[in-house]
Amino acid sequence: MAAAAGQTDYYKTLGVKRTASADEIRKAYRKLARKYHPDVNPGDKAAENRFKDVQEANDILSDKKKREMYDQYGFYSPGGFPGAEAGGAGRPGDVNFSGFDFSGAGPGAGGSHGGAGFNDLFSQFFRGGSRSAPRAQPKKGEDLEYTVDIDFWDAIRGTSIKINVTRYDGCVTCGGAGQSSGGNTVCAECKGSGQVDQAVGAMRFNLTCPRCGGAGTLRNVCPTCVGDGRLSKTDSVEVRIPPGAQSGSRLRVVAKGNAGSMGGPAGDLYIITRVGDHPLFKRQGDDIRIKMPIRIDEAILGAKVEVPTIDGRTLLKVPPSTNSGQVFRLRERGVLNPRTQKRGDQFVEVQIIVPEIADENTKALMRDFANLNPNDPRKELF
Repeated sequence: MAAAAGQTDYYKTLGVKRTASADEIRKAYRKLARKYHPDVNPGDKAAENRFKDVQEANDILSDKKKREMYDQYGFYSPGGFPGAEAGGAGRPGDVNFSGFDFSGAGPGAGGSHGGAGFNDLFSQFFRGGSRSAPRAQPKKGEDLEYTVDIDFWDAIRGTSIKINVTRYDGCVTCGGAGQSSGGNTVCAECKGSGQVDQAVGAMRFNLTCPRCGGAGTLRNVCPTCVGDGRLSKTDSVEVRIPPGAQSGSRLRVVAKGNAGSMGGPAGDLYIITRVGDHPLFKRQGDDIRIKMPIRIDEAILGAKVEVPTIDGRTLLKVPPSTNSGQVFRLRERGVLNPRTQKRGDQFVEVQIIVPEIADENTKALMRDFANLNPNDPRKELF
């Protein structure tokens, strides 16, 4: 819905489309606020008025609920219609417009908003209405997430890394308050009363001032951060990766997220690890898996073979008549779990390697072996 007749087009004020995203609105506001700030244009009344209009537009469009109400009805009032009275009822929820005929009420009152439609509209405004909107309160900063790639061995043994984090930090000019040192000024919209006269079709209401929220004054906006209390910066943050980190491990760095607005506490920084692969070891949680080649004679007769582990070499006893693909378990040869302080296991899958036979003597021995062991391993398949 377009702005009602006589109402400001906030989208036009900021020079953005009605479909603009929150980020596009924020960027447009910051650009215009810097351009028309009174400190940049001393004595320029036109620039001062333009600056106030930009502030008002941003106040409405940067707030989801305010923007939804503005888009639907063409204006925003945080206090509903606190000054309206009908049939002697002035309290929120006491007004009933069902008996009124709004068919000729003018812009914003005709068409789909006649009769019962207006009753629904005003009932929505009167629910929980109040004469003044709450003043801006300190708000905790947003948490941030960064994904970092770490080496296989660094994940197992632990390491320290430094990463560059782009975050919002407190403005040094205003100390994070978003306000310059000039103090408060009287709101030009309501002339300090905190109330404005609002027309809705043929009816007029005394509403809470949308610019100052009923306070009657406006704070002087810091020219550096344009009232946000924060500025974007890039910090180098050192992060300790504990031994046993896995892909997807989430590490918390306290107060290294975005700074809070209006002096609120900072959010936290979360580091998500992505662990690289190893050509030999395959990790599954805290366990390690490895494929180990053995000779035919070792599989038939049994043997003790050296097996690599993440701690170095160890001996594995291969029993006689071991088949290819058989898996052996080495207890507590896996990765240390940083929470339980217990180690996983290593699983060794043996693979029998058949050599290429070129000499006739070896071939003759294999024929003798086949004659002595005529069992058919495939007979169960048929």
